[in-house]
Amino acid sequence: MESVESWRSPRTPVSLEPKAESVRLSFRRPTEVGAPNAFAVRATPIYVTVTLNSRKNVENWFVGGTVAAKSNELKHVEIYTDGGSKPNPGPGGYAAVLLFGEKRKEISKAFRKTTNNRMELSAAIAGLEALQFPCKVTLYTDSKYLADGIAKGWAKSWRRNGWVKGDKTKAINPDLWAKLLELCETHSVTFEWVRGHSGNPENERCDELSTLARDSKELSIDVEYEKPGR
Repeated sequence: MESVESWRSPRTPVSLEPKAESVRLSFRRPTEVGAPNAFAVRATPIYVTVTLNSRKNVENWFVGGTVAAKSNELKHVEIYTDGGSKPNPGPGGYAAVLLFGEKRKEISKAFRKTTNNRMELSAAIAGLEALQFPCKVTLYTDSKYLADGIAKGWAKSWRRNGWVKGDKTKAINPDLWAKLLELCETHSVTFEWVRGHSGNPENERCDELSTLARDSKELSIDVEYEKPGR
């Protein structure tokens, strides 16, 4: 019998690994769950393992969550990302390339006014949001800001302290860091830094896609960045 990790996301439907025989559910918010032995979930996370007599056993009563296999059983996806603006701040674009076996997906988008760092963060977010169920992800980026922010625990510390850094100044781009941290709690993500413009074909492809998007006429509004008084 497998023990399967779960992550709660109110906006994400339940998804089950095909061979899972049991699931380990975690609930992080107060809610009432009508299970065979109904229980009220406290605000403090609790965990329960449920045997799957059928796939509907969980799907019928688990409200608003995602169920996935433990980390070493997750599908492994590689994501390459890049983003930037020119000038900084100015028009910007991001891109992500997702690789799984022989499958490939390319994503890009551009904004009329943004920053280099916001585009680097947005590229990672877009890549992870494209995954339809929790995965084991290796995410390659040429941004130290992005890679170190997660790998060194800076972003988690900022969130824990109300988006205030150790030097008591406000953390920049908290809206994007918050989204990224949530996605990193859904997926098992390892960030790998790669040197930009060093001949890595997928990194170069991301750079090309983000530049094409930025230079196009289809520029969106980075609403958070353009907020008055920001």
